[in-house]
Amino acid sequence: MDSLCQRLAAELTGRRIAIENEAEYLNSAVLVPIIRRDNELHILFEVRSASLNRQPGEICFPGGRIEAGETAGAAAVRETAEEIGIAADSITLLGPLNYVVSPIGVILHPFAGCLADDTVLHPDPREVAELFTVPLPWLLSHEPQEGHMEVATRPLPGFPLHLLPPSYPEDWKQRKSYPVLFYRYGPYVIWGLTARILATFVKMVRETGIAGEGKY
Repeated sequence: MDSLCQRLAAELTGRRIAIENEAEYLNSAVLVPIIRRDNELHILFEVRSASLNRQPGEICFPGGRIEAGETAGAAAVRETAEEIGIAADSITLLGPLNYVVSPIGVILHPFAGCLADDTVLHPDPREVAELFTVPLPWLLSHEPQEGHMEVATRPLPGFPLHLLPPSYPEDWKQRKSYPVLFYRYGPYVIWGLTARILATFVKMVRETGIAGEGKY
């Protein structure tokens, strides 16, 4: 017994911990792009192309799947450069925000970054229908609306229900609810994971005290 425990301790010490079922999630990185417009800091958003298979027409931050061997930060910069048509070296990566694990099967690694003042945007029409910005002072002075979504599960055909207790439901089983945030800015509705990341970023800016010093 002691020998087994010692061998396990040697194996586990210093072991890099990973998410066991990470392959079951869409693992992506996004950038919260800060850009200057009319001497004021803005946050840049995309409206996704209507021709995309996933979330067509929705509002998001630029970003995408993390490729094999690529860091999350590198993926955020690469995807942003590709989607909004700019050089990667015009993006200054400021650092990571809290990553988000969504009940709908997405892991997002968000980063904040600044775009160079002279950056000219050329969005890829295959992915981006429109770009727009929201002034940071507006975001600091507006709270998002909150709703709630429910997650449920049900066994699919072939699921071995006979191995479970008889009380286990054969149809939908309610699991949990989670908050969904919404920002309304003019004709745009920023919601879901994008709004969740945005709210985290805005909260961080408030807490730094930068907002109160007028350092825009």
